[in-house]
Parts: sequence; C-alpha cells; structure tokens
Amino acid sequence: MAALSFAKMHGAGNDFVVIAAADLAASGIELDVEAIARLCDRRLGIGADGLLVVEPTADADFRMTYYNSDGGEAEMCGNGARCSFAFAYARELVGRQGTFVSAAGKHAGRFTDDGDVAVSLTSPCDVALNIDAGVDHPFAVVHKANTGVPHLVVPVDDIEAVDVTLWGRALRLSSAFAPAGTNVNWVQRRPDGVWLIRTYERGVEAETLACGTGASASGLVLCLLGAAESPVHLLTRGGDRLTIAVEDPHGSPALELTGPAVTAFRGEVTVP
Repeated sequence: MAALSFAKMHGAGNDFVVIAAADLAASGIELDVEAIARLCDRRLGIGADGLLVVEPTADADFRMTYYNSDGGEAEMCGNGARCSFAFAYARELVGRQGTFVSAAGKHAGRFTDDGDVAVSLTSPCDVALNIDAGVDHPFAVVHKANTGVPHLVVPVDDIEAVDVTLWGRALRLSSAFAPAGTNVNWVQRRPDGVWLIRTYERGVEAETLACGTGASASGLVLCLLGAAESPVHLLTRGGDRLTIAVEDPHGSPALELTGPAVTAFRGEVTVP
C-alpha cells in the first residue's frame, strides 16, 4: 500500500483533492480513472468534486491538470484554478502573481489584497443567446458560453423552485450538446444586484456548491443581455461570493474570476 500526500482544498465550497506531481511520482501510484474516482468518493475515499495535479512546467510557473470526480479529465475548472494557484504558492512554484497553464490554455493568477485569488480565463467561445436546447424544458430562455468548458446559463425568477438534478441531467445529456455534454447554471437577480447561482456539473453529475467557469459564463451572458454590468457578483450555493470582471463583452471578451481558495486540511492517503 503506497502513501500519497495531498491537500484538501475548496473554492467557495467546490472541493478538491490537490496533489503535487512530485509527491505522486515519489509514491509510485498510477493515477488512473479508477484511482481518481476512489480518492474523490465521499464514503470510500477523501471526498471531492474533483482532483488537481500541480507541477512545474517550462511554459509558465506551473501546470494544473484537472479531473472530475468520475475520473475523467476536463479542460478547465475555475475554482480549481484558484486552489491550484494557492497550492503552487505554498509549494513556492509561483509568487503572489504569476502564470499557469491548463488544458484550456495559459492563465494569469494573483492574490488580491484581501487574500482571495483572481485568475484569468481563456477567451470565451461558442457564445450564443436564446438557443434551442434540444429537449423540452420549462424555462423561458437558455443561453450558452464556453469559458474553458461548455456551460448553459438559464435566468429564472425563483431559483429555489428549480429541480437542479432533474433539469440539469436532462439538459446536460441533450443531443444538442453531444458528445461532450454541458454544464448547466441557473441565475436569479436579488434586489441588491447580486445574482444567486446554482450549477449542475457534468462529470460530478450532481449540483455542486460552486462552479467558477459556470459563474464566469453566467457573468458574461448577463453582461451581453444587459442584465448586469461588470464586475458581476454571484452568490454560490455554498454561501461564498464569486466576482467576475468582464472586459469588452460585445467584442473580444476577457474574463477574470475572483474568489476564495481555502485549504481545509492536509494528509496522507493509502492507495492500493
């Protein structure tokens, strides 16, 4: 039984097992789909929405590789990116500001004055308003944007009334978004201008407490609709706030995601 060092981190309640590639190599453990899913299992493993591997790279200060809790690799994770930046800083791979790469491309990261982490996302693509989602659903409109991974954004009047599991699964599995599928976000504006957000994440196949790329897609869409102005503040299901700075939404959009990156605990786990 090999022992593997890890950190358990979360960004606005979206939680991750974070591993340094050097520790993974030293353990001799093969991080395959089954091992990742077992580590992320909330009953039989550490428990997490996903797993991050952080390593030095010649392209930037470090590289982040992200896996969903089902063991499948995904291109990007906004909350995971903030956690990986904080983890890399603790490992002295990056300073208080720097660059990192993911499968989605190259990003900038920095600590804010109040201790949050801000990361830039790759240029959004596949952005469209008022789309046909390919399945019958009870929502007035559905929009889409890819902020490193694909997302739907669905404005609603009563976010508490949404059956996130039912409609998240239906929209995520729609043939309109095959074969990769999509993530689904519902947003509702509060009287104070803050937006409530709930997200169904593919790969986790459930509602998560927060989704950084989903909040970023929502911020972009809301700016395009004229429903919000940058920066867009979104209150996650976990109770934390994510802030999306949206530059030039109608031209060449640039997005920066800011929010907490918290280390819950560190430890060692044995993997057969």
